[in-house]
Order: sequence, then C-alpha cells, then structure tokens
Amino acid sequence: VPSDRRVRRRAGLAIHLSSRAISAVHPARTPARTRLEETVIDLWETARDLDSAVGWVTTALGRRLTTQDKLREAADTRSRLRRRKQLAELLGPDGTGIHSVLEYRYVHNVERPHGLVGAHRQAKARRDGRNEYRDQLYAEYGIAVELDGRAAHPGDARWRDIHRDNAAAAVGITTLRYGWLEVTTTPCQVAAEIAEVLRARGYSAARPCSADCPVGRPAGTQAVGALRPSQQSAATCSVPARSKRRTTRRTPRPAPARAGRPETQLAAERRR
Repeated sequence: VPSDRRVRRRAGLAIHLSSRAISAVHPARTPARTRLEETVIDLWETARDLDSAVGWVTTALGRRLTTQDKLREAADTRSRLRRRKQLAELLGPDGTGIHSVLEYRYVHNVERPHGLVGAHRQAKARRDGRNEYRDQLYAEYGIAVELDGRAAHPGDARWRDIHRDNAAAAVGITTLRYGWLEVTTTPCQVAAEIAEVLRARGYSAARPCSADCPVGRPAGTQAVGALRPSQQSAATCSVPARSKRRTTRRTPRPAPARAGRPETQLAAERRR
C-alpha cells in the first residue's frame, strides 16, 4: 500500500506500507500485485538467514521465472537492502548457474576458498535426444560434480542420476557426487577429494584454506563421512579442541601443633 495512504486494519491481513508501491506494482495483472522481481527482493530482505534468502533467489532463477539482470535492476532501486553484498555476488557473473542453496554453499565453501578452478554450472548435455544438466562441470579435466539436495532422492530420480553418470563415464567424464551434509559440514574434505582428482589430471593450483585443511596433503587422509561429529565444521576442517583449564595442585599445609606438644611427638603419632 502506498505510504501516504491509511488502511484500516483487519484480522488476517498483513498491511505493508511502501514509498515504492506504485512503481513496484505489475502494470497488467489483476488484482493489483507487485512484480515478481520486487517480490523476490522483498523475500530476500525479510528472510531469517542467508540460506533462506539465497533459496528465494535461486528458486526463482532455477524455475526461469526471472533473470539475474531483472533482479539486479530491482535491487538497485532500493536505497537500503539487507545482505546487499551477498546478493550482488549471487547476481554477478560468478553466480550464473547457481540454482540452489547447496550450489551456493559449494561455490562459497568448497570451490573458492580452496582455489579450485571455476566450474561450468548447469552444463547442458544431450542424451537420447533429451537435454540434461550437470551441476558443476570441469570440462577441461573431465570431471563433473553433482550435488544432491537435503532430502533423499526418490527411486526414479536416483536411477536417472545413475544413468546420467554412466553416460558421462562413456565420454570420459568422472562424476563425483556430494550431498548437503558433506558440503555444509566437511567442505575442506570435499575440496581435498576434488583437488586430488584435478591434480591427477593436471591442475595444481588448489590450496588449503587454513592450517588444518587437508587440501594438498598426501593421499590417504580421511575421506568424507569418516570424520567424527566433533571434527566436522562448515568453516574449517576440524573444530578446535577446547582449551583445558590449568589446574594448580595445592600442597596441604601442615596442621598447627597443639599447645604443649612438640612437633616431633606429633609426627611420631602420625606414623603409628
């Protein structure tokens, strides 16, 4: 509702006042409603956390309801906007092809911090006369990374993934597959596995993100899923152990001698 109007409140209605209500409304749809891009940016701004905000944007892009350019134009009209830097990255050239929160996490937690080569996202391939899309394709090195969402895939989708992986292997592409848990809790281990495969095929620029990061270490380190929960972290390879409190052992003071009884006599009684 335009900010210069006053609307009587009614139960079940949430009324939002905006100085941009007239410019944000769709020019043709009835009843009157905001443009899709305006709605997405509103949802981004009111989301409870970054993952939820990214989810609104990637869902709109993944369903091809809008484009990065249109969302960027809608965001630029806002003088104040939460998480503007993260939104600019998501709508920039490096964010092209990111269609889920998990893919966003992969780019920002796995690929970039560890110096992995940038992948071609949503790479199109043809199989049996139909289009297929690979989440992350490192075409020069013959590697594809597939990211499975939070929920387990239904049976038909699982077999479709297997057939796609088999078809990729037939043309020399090795497929590595990771889920939500691996990417969000052990990103360094995921990066180490991908970096090892890339290194075997000629890429040597991968780097560790911290002193504890296994990227670049000799083969034989723990694989994803082999870590204990206490070793898992979304930011580093392992959770730093809590520092133990220093305990000082106190030496008991000798009991004061009783009046009229010498110390030698007390020591003799204790030995009995």
